[in-house]
Amino acid sequence: MTSETPTDFEQQLAALRDYLMRFARLQLRNEAWAEDAVSETLLAALAKPQAFQARSQLKTWLVGILKHKIIDSMRQRQREVLLDTGSDDDGTADPLELLAFKTDGHFAEKPADWGNPEQDLKSRQFMAVLDACTEKLPAVQGRLFLMREWLEMSSDEICKELGLTSTNLYVQLHRARLRLRECLELNWFAR
Repeated sequence: MTSETPTDFEQQLAALRDYLMRFARLQLRNEAWAEDAVSETLLAALAKPQAFQARSQLKTWLVGILKHKIIDSMRQRQREVLLDTGSDDDGTADPLELLAFKTDGHFAEKPADWGNPEQDLKSRQFMAVLDACTEKLPAVQGRLFLMREWLEMSSDEICKELGLTSTNLYVQLHRARLRLRECLELNWFAR
């Protein structure tokens, strides 16, 4: 085998590049920064392929590396990132929220029975639907949701990084979760 022929590991990395780019774009909102984070992730994987010990899927391992690259990029560029938080401070409610809840705060309709969520989380199909639902979120909500749930950043870290108030963050996360719930109920649990 010549050095010009890609190895099986290199081919697997190349196949996952588009997925990593989507993830990085959603978080960084800048094509060049996303490209840098993904490139650094792939270079780190190529530099130490022995670090991947197949205890998880290659995709999971790469996303773990990418999370750290994204956090580093956000910290490095925190003054350059601008976030349009919309009109949350004007007191207007999200129309979805008005449909989902009664005035007393209870659900307008009882949520569908989701079965055994732990079993479903292990399903690759479920993860594909969840990924698609996450990508359909409004940009700000998607970014904040992924920072909190996928990058596992604390609320304080997110507020500090993006200059948000904790109230605004919680409102945006609440709205993101409502939209994800709606999307999952339509595309996964209703089947």
